[in-house]
Amino acid sequence: MLGALLLATGCATVDGSADRARGGGPGRELSAAELRAAVVTDADLGPGYTVTVMTPGHGETGSGGGREVADLPVCQPLLDAVTPAVAAGAASAPPGPAAPYAETDLGVARAADPEGSVYGGLLGYRGDRAARLQAELGGLFGPCADFTSTAPPPPAEKGRKEVRTRHRLSRNDTPTPGGADAVTGFTLTNESGSVVLAQRAVLARVGPALVVFSTVGVGPAPAPEPDGRVVGQQVAKLRAAQKG
Repeated sequence: MLGALLLATGCATVDGSADRARGGGPGRELSAAELRAAVVTDADLGPGYTVTVMTPGHGETGSGGGREVADLPVCQPLLDAVTPAVAAGAASAPPGPAAPYAETDLGVARAADPEGSVYGGLLGYRGDRAARLQAELGGLFGPCADFTSTAPPPPAEKGRKEVRTRHRLSRNDTPTPGGADAVTGFTLTNESGSVVLAQRAVLARVGPALVVFSTVGVGPAPAPEPDGRVVGQQVAKLRAAQKG
């Protein structure tokens, strides 16, 4: 479900006064409608880009059957951050305390790079939850370097056993885009089938919201770095909405 952006300076981080200074203040919480209106458009990105806004839970990755639950509870925030919200009516465990109050998912395709499509989400949180969640994610590269999860089967395959997945997590050095308070880059694998899927993600904190974009690599092909222009334009537009 996720994608990428224009970068300023800095490297992977989770918090700090320098990040807050770069981001330009805490920003205000947006309503669900305002969050959706803050999604980048074709016009924002320029010729060759096509943006599609998706219903949460209908992304391109994941089991599609419900909330994926980590066998190690400490790793749950990671899955919640990169997995779209569960579609209405899908079987699922109840959302955890890390769940956002509002979410808008999107996909961005670029005509010049068909393999580099990115999937993303804008996630709105109350208070300082976005900052605390990102700090938690920054501490998971040790305990969650290798873990498993379970999820209900897709709705069309009722009666099947739960889907069990092995994951591997690694950090990617990621410059901090202008307008963001902090950024974390990582790659998470999905090894539930015969072919390994690798999801490369960039998670940027913008005030009380998170912007997360990712690309997917199949088999031996590594997931490409999310498009820097997409990430940068999205962060800038969300920051402007929070200041409005």
